[in-house]
Amino acid sequence: MIKSPCIKLCVIDPASRLCTGCWRTLDEIAAWSSMSPEARQRIMADLPARNPRQT
Repeated sequence: MIKSPCIKLCVIDPASRLCTGCWRTLDEIAAWSSMSPEARQRIMADLPARNPRQT
């Protein structure tokens, strides 16, 4: 099982509409518990590119 990337810093950036703690969308956060492992893995692979501090 792929664990949530949540770091308990839940703030949604109004411009990007991403959580600035985990870099997921609100839809991704809401659906996380019901997603397949493959869907979670795809999101996890995308997260580094969403983080402006890592580019």
